Amino acid sequence: MFITHLRVSVIGDGPGVDPDKGGVEPLAIIEVGADGGFTGLSECFRVPPGVVRAVVGGPDTHFGRLLLGQELTHPERLWQVMWDALIHTNRRGWEIMILGALDVAIWDLYGQMLGQPVWKLLGGAQRGPFQSPTGTLPVQVTPYCTIVSDVWGGEAMFTQQVARAVKLAELGYRAVKVEPMFSTPADVIEMARRARAALGPGFPLMVDVGYLFNDVPTGVRVARALEELDIEFFETPFPVDHPEPYARLAAQTRVPLAMGEHGVTRWEFLDMLDRGKCSVMQPYMTTCGGLTEARHIVSLAQGRGAQVCPGNWSTQILGAASVHLAAWSPITPFIEFAAAEVFESPLRSELQQAGFPVQNGRIALPDRPGIGYDLPQDLRQRFRLEM
Repeated sequence: MFITHLRVSVIGDGPGVDPDKGGVEPLAIIEVGADGGFTGLSECFRVPPGVVRAVVGGPDTHFGRLLLGQELTHPERLWQVMWDALIHTNRRGWEIMILGALDVAIWDLYGQMLGQPVWKLLGGAQRGPFQSPTGTLPVQVTPYCTIVSDVWGGEAMFTQQVARAVKLAELGYRAVKVEPMFSTPADVIEMARRARAALGPGFPLMVDVGYLFNDVPTGVRVARALEELDIEFFETPFPVDHPEPYARLAAQTRVPLAMGEHGVTRWEFLDMLDRGKCSVMQPYMTTCGGLTEARHIVSLAQGRGAQVCPGNWSTQILGAASVHLAAWSPITPFIEFAAAEVFESPLRSELQQAGFPVQNGRIALPDRPGIGYDLPQDLRQRFRLEM
């Protein structure tokens, strides 16, 4: 099988839906086609669609020149072809994020070619029976729902985020992450307290403050308060450009620290693990460099006793790839999930409906070849953006 074409289209909610209320901003959709009529699909989160179109397309584009006509022997070989071509350019940033999206689409194509779901081609379910609460091999993936609010700080934030968390729990979701961003340390603690009181003991609860603090003492005070609330992890308390503050905080709290939503390549994650002493890695399946690179991140984390909980503040196109990594990974108890039920985005809702169903708070292991996500043609047309 040979790659015959690369296509980019753009979808989004448009200017009428606020991204802060869950709206899907202009999102580049990448398709990799091969002879035989097979097509692999991915999205390219947080890369300007014009940038994607400039480098993904015909033989005159950067990635088109590298991929068109290539035999699909294995996704990892094609990943290396693309990576090697960056050795004298930018081995981080947008180029790697686009490479990652192409890699996910190529894995999708490869699975279709072999008639197997991608998680089986990654190696199959790797968690053994003695690592499962029921003593059996895992058969499901558990999403945690990220909660944001229309306003930040104070009573309005507390009320809205708690109400959304309770609604999702009532719908059967099994884990929630609150986000008291743009808030005081006291409000961060209060947000977590109210969420814990509303959800009850034992319900997995995460807290993300979005790079809120700059000094370690403040981070320590907040983290120690969160210890009493049985928090699964404390996400991005500091900016991520320098891991030293994370290491100093990790030494003073028993709450696991999480980071990695914008991390690219295994080497940035290695820095977070070894220098930052973080114990929860959150790679986006495209941003990090694709499923090929995510496999290396899992291996690095597993060797250091850390977890990998893939991030996804995007759509369930990206989420589908996260499900396949989680199905294979032995250190992935959760994947991030932006549940459409509590946001105003029509596109987010329809993309979720087209994706893997969440039943009783869990996602069954996919059984369709490739990634197994179909983007309905009528949806593409209704939400298509000309950019």
